[in-house]
Parts: sequence; C-alpha cells; structure tokens
Amino acid sequence: MYFTFLYFNYYGMMSVAMTPNQHISSIVSSAFYAVWNLFSGFIIPQPRIPVWWRWYSWANPIAWSLYGLLASQYGDIKQSIESSEGTTTVEAFLRDFFGFKHDFLGVVAVVIIAFPVVFALIFAISLKKLNFQRR
Repeated sequence: MYFTFLYFNYYGMMSVAMTPNQHISSIVSSAFYAVWNLFSGFIIPQPRIPVWWRWYSWANPIAWSLYGLLASQYGDIKQSIESSEGTTTVEAFLRDFFGFKHDFLGVVAVVIIAFPVVFALIFAISLKKLNFQRR
C-alpha cells in the first residue's frame, strides 16, 4: 500500500512537471486515472478483457496493486466457497476468475516498487529539461 500511495503521488508530480500548467495537468491526470480504473481488473477482470487491450492491463499500476493485494491476502486460502459454477476454493477462484496466482507475488512486488521509481525519475528529468516559460 505504501508504494501504491507513492506512485500516485509521484504520478501527480510527474504530470505537473510534464505539462505547462496545473489545469492541463489535472485534465491529463483525470483521463489517465479513468483509464487506469477501467483496465485495473476490478470492473472487468483481466481474463475477460479483450486480447488486444490486455497489454494495457499489464502496463497499469492499479492492476498490479490490485493483483498484489488480492493475491497476497487471499491467494493461498484453501477454504471451499460456493460460486455460480459450483464449489471451489478461494485460491482457485482467484486464479480462474481474476487470473491471480500467489506464486507471482515476487514479480508483483518488483513491479509495484518500479512504478514510483520510474515516475520520480520522469518527474526529475522533466523538471530539469522542460521549460514552459514564454519570453
């Protein structure tokens, strides 16, 4: 959760540094937040996203946070649950419905740590290189 809050913070800073003013930055950020929420896997699970859009789910930081939270908390529970398809375990439900595997948590942790680092680097480079002043 810490790195999730961190990448949201750095994304906001990055969007402000890459645009000429805060108004354009808020428009760009709102558009990206809406698309991130759509492709996060919460509204439409990743296995049900069309194949030609699934790449965006893998490039989506919210999808990785959702993957990490659900797989770490519920991915190893062997308790049986009733679903529309019959009786299954929580682990099998997460794997079949969402595509989340508990064994993939190491990769998820590395990717979630990488997002704030990338956003902070882009922020720093944008501050140094971009100049929106008019003369």
